[in-house]
Formats: sequence, C-alpha cells, structure tokens
Amino acid sequence: MTERSYLINEIRDMLLDSGLFNSLHPADVLAAAGYFSISKYEPEQLICSEGEAGTFMCVIHFGAVSVCKTNSNGDTVEIAKLRKGRAFGEMAVLDGERRSASCVAVSDCTLVVLSRDSLEKMINESPKAAAKLVRAIAVAMSKRLRMVDGQLVEQQL
Repeated sequence: MTERSYLINEIRDMLLDSGLFNSLHPADVLAAAGYFSISKYEPEQLICSEGEAGTFMCVIHFGAVSVCKTNSNGDTVEIAKLRKGRAFGEMAVLDGERRSASCVAVSDCTLVVLSRDSLEKMINESPKAAAKLVRAIAVAMSKRLRMVDGQLVEQQL
C-alpha cells in the first residue's frame, strides 16, 4: 500500500468515525477522502477568524474547538464548544462567504479538512460522491439550525 493510499484510508476512517457521513456508502466516503487533508492544532491556536474569507471546513477527529463571535460591545463571546465528530466551516466551504465566527483549538486537535478548491475539484472529478457529501453537510447544517431555532424560542418563553 502506498503512503498516499494509506493516508486516504486513514482519512476515510476518520470521516466514518465522525458520524457526519453515516448516510454515505463507504465507497463514496473513500472517494471523498482523497480530497480531504489532516491538520493538527495546539491549544489556543487560532484555526479561523470571524470576518475572514472562508476557504475550508473541518471535522474534528480529536480534541475540542471553541467557536466565538464578537458582540456589539466588541467582546468575544463563546457560542459553542465542539468536540469529536462535529464539523465547522461548512457554510464558508459551500458559499465562499466570510466566516461568521472564529474558531480556536481548546486542546490538541486533529482536524480533517476540506478546502473549497478541493470541493470544486471533487465536484468535477467525482460528481456523485460530491453530491452525496454536500447533501450530508446540508443535512447536518439543517439539524443544527433547527436546534438553534428551538433554543431561541425557549429563550423567549
């Protein structure tokens, strides 16, 4: 087995382990894995900044990430702490807009990363796998939006 195919299999296992892509056939996850990379971050290391151009998304394989936004007073407020299996940056990788929040490693982190360029390449080279991957991302984002909607309603009661 070549080093490249070993890495692709390792990424496939990380993606399957996340649960985010459980709806995909393992062969589709393997096809998609070749477009992802692995990045490691140390505690307190900035992963992405609110307002910057969004060029990638991440799935947490190991560790925890703090998601923060700046409020109207200029204070940084943690809005979520994400752990293994959770994804962030999906909106930016899909729409290319600026980041809606900053993400900082809380601990040592291993992230599986998909860049916007790699997603475009996957769409051109492996459109069926890309469509299934984008659908899985959209479903995860939809679930998160429904959860936040429910939290907002509860806050107003």
